[in-house]
Amino acid sequence: MKRLLLIVVLACVSWSSLPQTPSQTQEDTLKTSLLESEKNLQITKDTLLEYANFKKTIQLSKESNDFETLGKTYIDLAKWHEDHTVLDSSIVTLQKAIAVYKKQEMSKALADTYLLLVVNYSGSAEYDKGSETVYKALALYEKMGDQRGIAQCYTKISDLLYYSDSYAEGAEYCKKAIAIQEKNGYEEDLALSYRRLSENQLFLGNLDESLANMNRAIALYKKIGENGPPLLACYNGRGNIYKYMERFDEAIEDYNRCYNGAEKIGFTRYMMPPTANIGHVYILQGKYAEALPYNLRAIEIMKRIGNTKNLWENYMHVSNIYSELGDYKNALEYHELYQQGHAEYLSTIIARQESELQVKYETAKKDIEILDQQAKISQQRKTQWLYIGIAGLLGIILFGMYFTLKNIRKKRKSLSLLNIELDAKNKQNELLLKEIHHRVKNNLEMVKSLIALQSAKLEDGASKEAMLASQNRVQSMGIIHQKLYQGENLGSIEMKDYFINLGEGVLDTFNAEQKVKIECAMDNLDLDVDTAVPIGLIVNELLTNALKYAFPEGEKGQINISLKKENDGLFLKVSDNGIGKTVGLKPKGTGFGTQLIQLLTQQLNGTISEEYTNGTTVFFNFKNFKTA
Repeated sequence: MKRLLLIVVLACVSWSSLPQTPSQTQEDTLKTSLLESEKNLQITKDTLLEYANFKKTIQLSKESNDFETLGKTYIDLAKWHEDHTVLDSSIVTLQKAIAVYKKQEMSKALADTYLLLVVNYSGSAEYDKGSETVYKALALYEKMGDQRGIAQCYTKISDLLYYSDSYAEGAEYCKKAIAIQEKNGYEEDLALSYRRLSENQLFLGNLDESLANMNRAIALYKKIGENGPPLLACYNGRGNIYKYMERFDEAIEDYNRCYNGAEKIGFTRYMMPPTANIGHVYILQGKYAEALPYNLRAIEIMKRIGNTKNLWENYMHVSNIYSELGDYKNALEYHELYQQGHAEYLSTIIARQESELQVKYETAKKDIEILDQQAKISQQRKTQWLYIGIAGLLGIILFGMYFTLKNIRKKRKSLSLLNIELDAKNKQNELLLKEIHHRVKNNLEMVKSLIALQSAKLEDGASKEAMLASQNRVQSMGIIHQKLYQGENLGSIEMKDYFINLGEGVLDTFNAEQKVKIECAMDNLDLDVDTAVPIGLIVNELLTNALKYAFPEGEKGQINISLKKENDGLFLKVSDNGIGKTVGLKPKGTGFGTQLIQLLTQQLNGTISEEYTNGTTVFFNFKNFKTA
């Protein structure tokens, strides 16, 4: 969980009052929990306590069937993930809120949550998913006749068009939103629409109009007392306008307003844009040495918080800076990163466009590739002239050693190019592996969802249990791939952290968080993927069996997991303090889980032993395993 709390994301919704529930006692308890959560959100720095309060409120909401509070709590938890974890976690939590609102047919809340999800998809540069989601929200708002929601959708569509370079179309959507918002007095929404209009006009070359509209947005935010991220974003946007007007001092002043304000409220995500933009101002002024640390810092922040939509642009700036400073090795390295990131950025735009626009875009893409090739050739020529100049100087000074030095130079050049190529290939392979694991995790999540949908249509209890077991097995493998693409080492899994996540998932599946506690009494241990997957499936089966049979009639209990390496063996122990196994009694279930455990144990050249004192304990000794 400590690793879960390290990363950052982006939607925010506040708590609201609770509705009446069937049990007054449950309602009072739930309200008390919510008030404590609000209080802690405002004054505490203990993020673990915040997370615990959210989980407690979610549990109480489920128990009291208070679906309105459950959905709102998921939204606040998504905001918490946005501030403390990766963007993926916030997206997953918002999707849980969406599932609740869909099932309860709460159209207004569903549409509002779709708009929050669009913001997250935009932050992670998944513009195709963002476009699909915003049109779902728009359809709901139009069906309800909600003018404010319709205008908000227009603004979001404008934002998506901005990142696909469709500035004129984006500006038109902003104007449609502004017309609705001015008519109905939606000042906060109006401020955002003026900001989006200004940003599109900036790249249409309408600098004076762009500046006027950004100032309107700033004035509206100040009027309603907004001093947080929306106002900070406007300062950053006005800095961009001043930058292209070549009013550099005013630009840097606004960037510093944004950066200092974000630092004051602890929003790392809002510290990234002004950092990158200050570097760009120095580039435009030809101050490359001053620009370099700002752009490198911006790249580091983008990677850390997962907001990578402008990462490729900063790679390009850093490549150009190194080139101007004469560091061609680093220039080439960042240029290759820029090409890869730019290609990924372009692919998300292609997914959103109609076929005619796609053809035009492919033509433009080829032109860009030609320009990139020409830039490479030009860079290679500069390098060649540099080597020729060095060779000529050495020839004049040390003419007698000319042939020897020439041979040494050729060998060093070949070795340097080979090293650069190998480094680039290694980094590319690492990125590809992370992408593969990410996509595998997403595919497994889809498989799990499909199984859940199919299970919902089944009436036979045995069939539903089999489908539930299949979901848990898919989930255990999905967690493996999630840990791989989030971790630093793509070839290994830290098992204690994995068991904690697996246990939370299984408890959530059986709705047993308040009944059963899972403890991992073990040291950190990194295992090879080929070893971690079968062990994860074995533990998943044992946890599932324990939750199904060890604690009947709502009994509370505890399950302990330990895994350690001693000498040449890997020892796994899973125990519970449940009812144990009755001698001579026929085992429950189909026996497939037991068969699967035996097959996986054989795969790792292991042995199994069981003990039924004060519950059930299963011991494993594996001989065929790999540690990281």
